[in-house]
Amino acid sequence: MALNIHKKTLRNVFLVVAGCIVLHWLLNETDRVKSVLLFLRNLIAPFAVGAGFAFILNVPMRGIEMKLSWIKNSMGRRVVAVILTFLAIALVLFLVIWLLLPQLGNTVEALITKLPGFFNRVWEQTMVFLSDNPELMEWINNNTNLEQVNWAQLVEKLADLIGNSFSKIMSGAFSAIGSVSSGIFNGVVALVFAIYCLFRKEILARQGRRLIYSFLPENVCDEIVRIFRLTSSTFANFISGQCLEALILGCMFAVAMLIFRMPYVPLVSVLVAVTALVPIVGAFVGCALGAFFILVDDPVKALWFVIMFLVLQQIEGNLIYPRVVGKSVGLPGMWVLLAVAVGGELMGVAGMFIMIPLVSVLYTLLREITNKRLAERGIARVKLNEQPPELRTRMPRKKKKQKPADAPESITSTEGGNNETGSQS
Repeated sequence: MALNIHKKTLRNVFLVVAGCIVLHWLLNETDRVKSVLLFLRNLIAPFAVGAGFAFILNVPMRGIEMKLSWIKNSMGRRVVAVILTFLAIALVLFLVIWLLLPQLGNTVEALITKLPGFFNRVWEQTMVFLSDNPELMEWINNNTNLEQVNWAQLVEKLADLIGNSFSKIMSGAFSAIGSVSSGIFNGVVALVFAIYCLFRKEILARQGRRLIYSFLPENVCDEIVRIFRLTSSTFANFISGQCLEALILGCMFAVAMLIFRMPYVPLVSVLVAVTALVPIVGAFVGCALGAFFILVDDPVKALWFVIMFLVLQQIEGNLIYPRVVGKSVGLPGMWVLLAVAVGGELMGVAGMFIMIPLVSVLYTLLREITNKRLAERGIARVKLNEQPPELRTRMPRKKKKQKPADAPESITSTEGGNNETGSQS
């Protein structure tokens, strides 16, 4: 027994010393730590992206594989399901590009032809505004004296700027080529790793369970497996719900724009549907782009489009999103907004997409822990209602000091008594 205690003490001392050495290295070698962390991030990034891609593709693949139950060979069924999943994703991307590119080309051509007239109208309106406000026109003339401008010096600075910009553009082009090559390589690695994960997902899950059960206590492993299953189902429900919500919102915009005879219906509706995949804030980006396209064509219709967007956004946010996405993740709207804000601040668009199901899992676990703790403590259910009853505190109260019987009356009470007597008389 003494030997066991001695071994545990030595192990704890060793861990403390090792931790102090690592902490000292982290605090004094920050540049090396950053370089090591950057190297590890670049090394792990394609595999992390591939795992995330496989997780997303597993949602439709699981449904397709269930429909292919008539194929008895499991490996053959898996191969067909993976092929059909990639074909479905490619078909969706092709349809989006097929709808966007022609409309985008026509829109750009229309904008090129209409922008000069639009700028002329803006200039005319500006001149009318200045003529109606002579004080502003006089201030502009007094503060913009073009005769005193040194044009030679301005041309020289412009030439220097162009020369410096050219060198920066060339160096940026070479770095961009390297970044694109690295991105293509990482994309290929991520895709291959995703396909491998899809084919061997059951084996990978079993190997992970064997690993944790071999090192951790059984009850801890049971809880880890349960949390992972909850996380997987929550993320899968969120992905399917978000895609369905974006499709519904795009169809709503297409129908409403056709009813009000607005231009660029396919382009704007597809843009709104694609950007709506980003929770809460994505649809506003689609609205801004759609309003800009319509603004050049007809400013009045652009104003009506913004009003229509606000109405449809209220319908979608209060009726559709809580039922389609909110129920799928089991998270109230207030926490959805908080998750989007925190995720966007930490990791941008990807953080907005990841943080909602992650917060949903934490919310579910906290609710389970809270209910368990309340049951263990035997708290009455009536105290947890929205309107709890009036409760008496068990905290000891201070006793008021009693006056002695022979204590003289205060001056205030005497004066008050005299005032009352005087008033009565």
